[in-house]
Amino acid sequence: MTWTEVFTDYTLRNVALGSAILGVVSGVLGTFAVLRRQGLAGDALAHAALPGICLAYLATGSKAAPVLMLGAALAGWVGMVILIGFLRRTRVDPGSALAIVLTTFFGFGVVLLTVVQKRPDAGQAGLDKFLFGQAAALVQDQVVLMAGLSVVVLVLIAALFKEFKVFVFDVDYARTLGLPTGRLGALLTALLVIAIVIGLNTVGVVLMSAMLVAPAAAARQWTESLGRMILLAAGFGATAGIFGALWSVSQDHTPTGPAIVLILSLLVVVSLLFGSSRGWVWERVRRHRQSGVGA
Repeated sequence: MTWTEVFTDYTLRNVALGSAILGVVSGVLGTFAVLRRQGLAGDALAHAALPGICLAYLATGSKAAPVLMLGAALAGWVGMVILIGFLRRTRVDPGSALAIVLTTFFGFGVVLLTVVQKRPDAGQAGLDKFLFGQAAALVQDQVVLMAGLSVVVLVLIAALFKEFKVFVFDVDYARTLGLPTGRLGALLTALLVIAIVIGLNTVGVVLMSAMLVAPAAAARQWTESLGRMILLAAGFGATAGIFGALWSVSQDHTPTGPAIVLILSLLVVVSLLFGSSRGWVWERVRRHRQSGVGA
C-alpha cells in the first residue's frame, strides 16, 4: 500500500476522502460539544438516527443516501427535542435523560431493522451497515454529498465564530450582549446532527460519539485558544480518518470505523501525556520548576 494509491485507487480514494471529511467536521463541531459539556449528547443523537434511517427506507423503499440521511437527520433532531423536553419539564438528571433517549431510540431502531430484514427485499436493504459503518462501500457520489454538507457546516461556523465563542464560554454574558442564545444553541445542535448524518456510512451510530469527542479532547490538551483547538481537532480527526482508512484497506477484514477510533484513542492518550497545555508530563515539569523556584 503506497500513498499514490490514495489518489489512483477508486475505493481507497473514496474511503480516505470520506473519512478525512468526517474527521474534520467532527473535530470542529465536537470542539463546541466538549466545551459545552455535551459530548454524550452526540452519542444520543447518533443512536437516535437509526430509527430515522429505517423509517425513511420503509416509507420510500429507497436506500439512496440523501433519503436515508434525511431520515437520520429528522430522527436525530426529534431525539434532541425530546431530550431537551426531559431536562426542562422533569427532575431527571442529564445523565439519566441521555440514557433514556439513547436506549429508547436505539431499541426502536433495532426493532425496525428486524422488521426490514423480514421483508421480501431485505437482502437489498443493507441498513444494518449503519450500526458500525461500512466505509469500504462509499462511492464518489456519497463522498461529494458529504463534502457539500461539510462545507455548509464549516461556512456557518466561520461566519458565526464570534457569536458561538461567546455563547459556548458564557451564556449569561451572551444574553447581556443581546445574542439569540436559544437560536445559537439550536443551530449548533442542528449542525451536530448534520455531522452525525455525515458519519453514519463511515463509522455508524455506535462509534460516532467517539468521532465527536476524541479529536476535541485531544486538542484541548495542547491549547487554551478556541481557534487553535478547532484547527487541532480538525487535524486530529482528518489524520485518524486517513490513517484508519489506509489501515483498513491494507489489512483484510479490518473495519474502517473501529480502525479510526483506535487511532483517535492513541492520539488522546498521547495528548493527555504530552499536551503542551494540559498534558500530564508537562504539568509535572511545570510543578517541579515552580517548586524549585520556591525553594
